[in-house]
This record gives sequence, C-alpha cells and structure tokens, in this order.
Amino acid sequence: MVKNNIELDVKVKCVEGSMSQQQIGDAIGTTGQYVNRVIKKGEVINKTFVQIMEALGYDIEMTYVKRGE
Repeated sequence: MVKNNIELDVKVKCVEGSMSQQQIGDAIGTTGQYVNRVIKKGEVINKTFVQIMEALGYDIEMTYVKRGE
C-alpha cells in the first residue's frame, strides 16, 4: 500500500513552489489536464511494483527532497 496521498502532496508542492499544474505540464512537455489526471488516478507508482512490495510485506512511503538544498 502506498502511504502517501500523492494528489495532496503534489498540490502542496505546487503551492510551495508557486506553480500551477498547467505550468508543470508546460515544463515537462504535456498539458496541465494530463498532469491532473495522472495525479488523481494515482498512476505515479507502477501497480506491479506496489504488489511486489506488498508480497514482500512492505508498504511504500515516499519522501521528497528539494534539489539544491
């Protein structure tokens, strides 16, 4: 199980970085709508990877480290 609320995490990081999902989409060569869809669907982590870790008895927790700090 993924312990993070990825949608909330991304929204918080957007506010902290003063960026919209549209700006993120522009920066990575896609649309803000696609960024939103990926975040809402939880497609950030591969389902098979999650199943492998669960089979091994682990949950997944992600940490975020700002580059350059």
